[in-house]
Amino acid sequence: MMQLKDQMGRLLTFEEPPKRIVSLVPSLSELIWDMNLNTELTGVTKFCVHPELLRKEKVVVGGTKNVKADRIFSLNPELVIANQEENSREEIASIAKFFPTYISDVKNIEDLLKLIQDIGMICNRKREARDLAVKINNSLPHNVEKKKSAIYLIWNEPYMSVGGDTFISHIMNRVGFENCLKSKERYPLLTKGEIISTSPDELLLSSEPFPFKETHLKTLQEQFPTIKVRLVDGEAFSWYGSRIYKVKEYLNSLL
Repeated sequence: MMQLKDQMGRLLTFEEPPKRIVSLVPSLSELIWDMNLNTELTGVTKFCVHPELLRKEKVVVGGTKNVKADRIFSLNPELVIANQEENSREEIASIAKFFPTYISDVKNIEDLLKLIQDIGMICNRKREARDLAVKINNSLPHNVEKKKSAIYLIWNEPYMSVGGDTFISHIMNRVGFENCLKSKERYPLLTKGEIISTSPDELLLSSEPFPFKETHLKTLQEQFPTIKVRLVDGEAFSWYGSRIYKVKEYLNSLL
């Protein structure tokens, strides 16, 4: 028997490594796959797009916030992996009454490495967990001295950005951007005037959840002529998991 606490401090008990896993977090579905648990992974969400064949081979149990409970029950999972922010708390609480549910809460690389270690322990994939940890640690630059100030937009009209307590802000800092809104919490709304008064060196337009395109870049560059506006890969900044080492070259190129 093995016991550990998830990242919300909830105690979980496992008699043996789970043989049926349902992941309700896209970035963690990819992580589980890359930890050599592709056979055990039986259920995913419609947003689990990496690897591409994932949704073809596994049962799609709905979205991240509108889970089809009957599909999860039909899979009878021995482990459900969720996230305290990406998933509906009410839905997860309901699922956790019937199935062992690990709720993640990742705000930085240290949280991510602890999550990987936990999954490795639960699923008897300690070696895979160690190997992934090394890859991730070697993927991000350390101690970038000269940083550019930046505002990272995740939504358009209204403008929505990220505060200092987010994983995105942590990655920004690691790759050379000083988050102008690091004193804010979670996902603050911004006006055009607030962006101008903040006067960042750069305005980063994420590809997700709002899909900023070249047309948005052109419009915003006209609105903020003194600020450099550029499109960035949202997955590289927000997908905590094995995606980090896969976008190593991209993240390092931002320097």
